[in-house]
Amino acid sequence: MAKQQSKPKTPAPPTPYEIMGSRIQKAINSPAAQKARSAVIAKEDHEAAHDWERFLDEVIENDNVALEHRDDGSVLLTWTVPAED
Repeated sequence: MAKQQSKPKTPAPPTPYEIMGSRIQKAINSPAAQKARSAVIAKEDHEAAHDWERFLDEVIENDNVALEHRDDGSVLLTWTVPAED
């Protein structure tokens, strides 16, 4: 009996939430943000409000992370690096 060749699976395109997360991750990982241990982030007009709220809810669950909502709608994200034992 001949074995059927399966077609390689095409990876699913990233979701809007994943695209937003990637954009924010780039901002957080920038040398300037890493040096300051802070980054100002903001929801872009094309991004869904529920994705933005989900992101903020998930971030604030992390220890050593703080969010400060600013008057212009952006958020100052700050973090500390815990001391190693």
